[in-house]
Amino acid sequence: MSVRKFLAFASLLALAACSRSEEAPADDPAAVHKGLLVLDTHLDTPLNFERPGWSFADRHTLANDLVQLDLPRMADGNLDGGFFSIYTAQGPLTPKGYADALAFARKRSDTIDRVISENSGVISPATTADDGARLAAAGKLIAYKSMENSYPLGEDLSLLKEFYDRGVRLAGPVHSLNNQFADSSGDKPRWNGLSPLGREWVAEMNRLGIVIDGSHSSDAAFDQMLELSKTPLILSHTSPRWAFDHPRNLDDERIKKLAAKGGAICMSTIYLSPMNLTPARAKLFDEYEHIADLDPKAQAELVQQWRELDKTESMWSADFEKYMTALLHVIEVAGVDHVCFGADWDGGGGIKGMEDISALPVVTGRLLKAGYSRDDINKMTGGNVLRILRAAQATAEI
Repeated sequence: MSVRKFLAFASLLALAACSRSEEAPADDPAAVHKGLLVLDTHLDTPLNFERPGWSFADRHTLANDLVQLDLPRMADGNLDGGFFSIYTAQGPLTPKGYADALAFARKRSDTIDRVISENSGVISPATTADDGARLAAAGKLIAYKSMENSYPLGEDLSLLKEFYDRGVRLAGPVHSLNNQFADSSGDKPRWNGLSPLGREWVAEMNRLGIVIDGSHSSDAAFDQMLELSKTPLILSHTSPRWAFDHPRNLDDERIKKLAAKGGAICMSTIYLSPMNLTPARAKLFDEYEHIADLDPKAQAELVQQWRELDKTESMWSADFEKYMTALLHVIEVAGVDHVCFGADWDGGGGIKGMEDISALPVVTGRLLKAGYSRDDINKMTGGNVLRILRAAQATAEI
């Protein structure tokens, strides 16, 4: 990062740190938002980290890029940090499939480390709840790691310790298709929940002190993880089924059970409406998932084609008002101690009126208008996540 960029970021972060030290006026939503600890539990931005010619330190716009999160816009939205995801697409349940996935996940983990290190003046890695609180108080951005899909572990659960040592503190067993650990919400039942190995996975997650992420799991797998886990679960990027009846979402009764066990549902922007994944969009989405393989010219062409398609068909028909209605419902069902935020930035999230993280202060403003206090909102924007992380670490056996 250049000296100019570093000084600009340092100034912004210093202002954010100062704002936390003083109680913001209750009638000033922007000031209240700046005083909050704001974390997002599912950031897919690392799929961009290896793009030729692309920098996490640069400001990107919706007009010239598909990325919804970068360091300058983290300052815009007062996003203190979150869980940068090691996402691995589901492949065959074979020795070669596992080996290829493991190599990919290791590389993605290394890439996250490299990019955070390159920007160490403004963002630092975190592995404990205390790390997050300490870094926020010091005015630095926070980089936790998560694992979306445990498929790269193959059938060797000892590899969980390797990813723990790499900094992973949140992980889900499955993604869009069933795997060796569990049934996915996007597939037909194979195991009717967790596999026998999946039950062992839960026990090892608890032993290591890694928080279990229930997003993408089938209802039956969620029920069994909730029953088996000694520590609370997080759903890192999940919407309520009340808002849109889709298997990827969680119904109200399960939200209540999650809350009763101390867990939290992190409100997403996806599946608040049907996903309009036309053949044209699906082609572009596949290219986006492999954007790091494209040269800058091809990246620019992808962005241009995506934005042209946006003019005639939106991927989601939901908008910010639908999001807020769903969010307020989730809070009513779960309670302020069991709600958090995971919009699925850079992984398909974002809706009209909430296209990137710069919209986060508007969410805080609407919550204040709905009658929630600063302390209520602070629990939801970051406090509940740190509480659950702390609970997992308190019962770890290593």
